Amino acid sequence: MPATSTLKPAWLSKALANESRFISETVCSALSEREYARDHMRARSLAAKPHSTSLLARGQQAWTSALGKIDPVAHYSTMIAHHPDNIVANRYSNIEPYDRTRVVVGDLKGSHCSVGAEGSKGRYFNASWVRELYGGKLWIATQAPLPRTAHVFLSAIAQPISTPPASLNSPHIHSPSRVRTIVQLTQNMERGRQKAHVYFPSTPGQSMLSNPDPTSDAPVLKVTLLESKRINEACCVHSKVSIIPVTSTNPQDAVVFTHLLYAAWPDHGVPEDEDRASLLAFVRLVDRVNKDTSSLPSSPEPDPDPPIMVNCSAGIGRTGSFIAMSSLLRAYHLLSGNPPSNALTPPPQPLSSLPVPPLGTLPKELQEDLIAQEIDSLREQRPGMVQRDEQIHLIYDILNQAFEGRGTA
Repeated sequence: MPATSTLKPAWLSKALANESRFISETVCSALSEREYARDHMRARSLAAKPHSTSLLARGQQAWTSALGKIDPVAHYSTMIAHHPDNIVANRYSNIEPYDRTRVVVGDLKGSHCSVGAEGSKGRYFNASWVRELYGGKLWIATQAPLPRTAHVFLSAIAQPISTPPASLNSPHIHSPSRVRTIVQLTQNMERGRQKAHVYFPSTPGQSMLSNPDPTSDAPVLKVTLLESKRINEACCVHSKVSIIPVTSTNPQDAVVFTHLLYAAWPDHGVPEDEDRASLLAFVRLVDRVNKDTSSLPSSPEPDPDPPIMVNCSAGIGRTGSFIAMSSLLRAYHLLSGNPPSNALTPPPQPLSSLPVPPLGTLPKELQEDLIAQEIDSLREQRPGMVQRDEQIHLIYDILNQAFEGRGTA
């Protein structure tokens, strides 16, 4: 049943007026200045390498200082990603996770995904825990796998999830919980360049092996494509994939996940106008698929809405934009495509407040703009999220389309 047009909140109408000058001249400018300041602090953290142990310890404690003060250099540190053993696992030399929100993957069967110092003995993974500011949902934002990182990527799916960073004030993680939905926003090849590497077969019924890094004791994983289909209205490919250690003799050890590839979002750009209804339909499809427990065993009780793992190529531009869209659509009850009329009051506050960052709050003129607030919050959790100005404009447009009742699927 198609959604009907709904009254837009005043802040969104203001942003879309005057040919979006407010977005270009105020929102993009303010967000860019703040990201430049974060980049400066990241650079300072790398210059402090001789004192890395002290800096990392301070970084882990930065959010919980008894005085409420945050060391900005430690707060924005990406030193772990720059360790000589880890640099080769970064797809791009300037895209790394913050130390305090990074996802750490266990090295042995049965070990958990964890974060920060708690998982310091685990494997490095260029991925960040991210929590929606207004929607409240947890995500894992990551780069597309490289040949040498495909195994750790798959392990992050196969292993149960442990507690995310306390600094994210996340809702309680259901136990047991694991990632069961992967969102890919890049083609494997774009403009003749490799943007993502294949980590599961392209033909249903076929299997391939994924080998761990030589320094890891983790088992080889057998990856099988179970089924694949095209969903035209969401411009995506929907696949079911299983993972099982080759050492396992019990078929019930297999972990099955859903892979959703959106095919109409070019690198360094945004979907064409004619493709934006499909993007909105895709956002809604992802939410629906992740909540579907019909094919899962009833015992133990499955997580009704576990964290979703999302990647583009670098894991910041398209990835951050997708999370921001999802958050605002969730906050306004627009993910269903048919919101209840009594649920359209703009959420005056985030679902669960995050600590005020070292940069302070956004300028007064942006205090009521939920998209600006959401993007700034995402950039606090993973560098460079929503990388380009046109992606910021896209988020406003998708939310506007949702209020106008388009993009149903």
